[in-house]
Amino acid sequence: MSKRFFTITLIAALIIFSGGIIFFSGQTNTLNTTSTKIRIVAAENFYGNIASQLGGANVEVVSLLSDPNADPHEYESSVSDAKAVANANIVIENGDNYDTWMDKLLSSSPNNSRIVIIGANVATNKLVDNPHIWYSVDNIKAVAQSIDNALKHVDPSKAQTFASNLTAFDNSLSPITQKMAEIKAKYNQTPIGLTETIFLYQTGPMGLKVLTPLAFERAIAEGNDPSANDVATSNNQILKHEIKVLIYNEQTITPITTNLQNEARANNIPVVGVTETMTADSSYQSWMLNQLNNLQNALKSTK
Repeated sequence: MSKRFFTITLIAALIIFSGGIIFFSGQTNTLNTTSTKIRIVAAENFYGNIASQLGGANVEVVSLLSDPNADPHEYESSVSDAKAVANANIVIENGDNYDTWMDKLLSSSPNNSRIVIIGANVATNKLVDNPHIWYSVDNIKAVAQSIDNALKHVDPSKAQTFASNLTAFDNSLSPITQKMAEIKAKYNQTPIGLTETIFLYQTGPMGLKVLTPLAFERAIAEGNDPSANDVATSNNQILKHEIKVLIYNEQTITPITTNLQNEARANNIPVVGVTETMTADSSYQSWMLNQLNNLQNALKSTK
C-alpha cells in the first residue's frame, strides 16, 4: 500500500474538545448547501456510517472512500470531493498518515467554523505504526464521543437527541465485544497468520497468537516488499501447518499475499478475508460482526 504524502499547511485553530483533539478550520461530493441539516464529510465510509447513526435525521453525510475493493492508500481526491469538504460543517478523517489526501483538501479550503475530527488523535488504544484504529471498539467509542461533541457544538438545540443516539450506538457495540470474548474463551493462544497489520487491533484482545513476522505485515501494509527471510518464514508457517488460520486484507492484494492464500488453501488452512472499508449495505457493527463470525467459523473448522 503506497502512501501518498502531500505538503500540507497548518490548519489555523487547534483546541482540545472534550478529551479529543478537534481542529476548527469551513467551504463538497454533493452536499446540499441550502439544507438546514448538519453537513458531514467522512474520509472513510465507516466513519460516515457512524456519523449517520449519531446524527440521525439531523445530518447529511458524504463518505469519500466507499469502495471495499479499492486500496484506500491509493485514493486520489476529486473536484467534487474538494467541494464537499469546503461546504462541510464537520469533517472526519482517520489521520496517522492514512488519508493524507484529506489534509490537502482541508488546507485548500480553510474555514474557521468547520470542525475536523481526526480518529487517530482521539483513539485511546494505539498500536505502533498501525493506523487502523477503527478495528478497536474502544477507539470507535472515543471517535463516536468526539462526533457527538461536534454535533452538539454545531446544533446545541439537538443535544439531548444526539446524547440518546450516542448511548444507543455504544450499546450496539456490545455484540462485537461479546463475540471477541467468546472467541478468546475458546481459542486463546491459537496460532494464526496475517498478511498485514490491520487485524492486530482485534487479534490482541482475542488472545490469538500471530506468528507472521511483524516486519512482514508492516512491509505489506506500507506497500513495500518484505525481506526474503520473512517471506520464507511466512510460507513455512503454512507449509508446516504452524498456523491454524490465515487472515488477509482483501484490499491489499500483492503477488506475495496471493501466494500465501493459495498455499493456505492447498494445505487446507482456512483463509479469512477482512477489509479496510465496509460494503454499502453494511453498518459498522454488522461489518465487524460478520468478519468475526467468519473467523470463528474458520477456527471451528480446525478443531
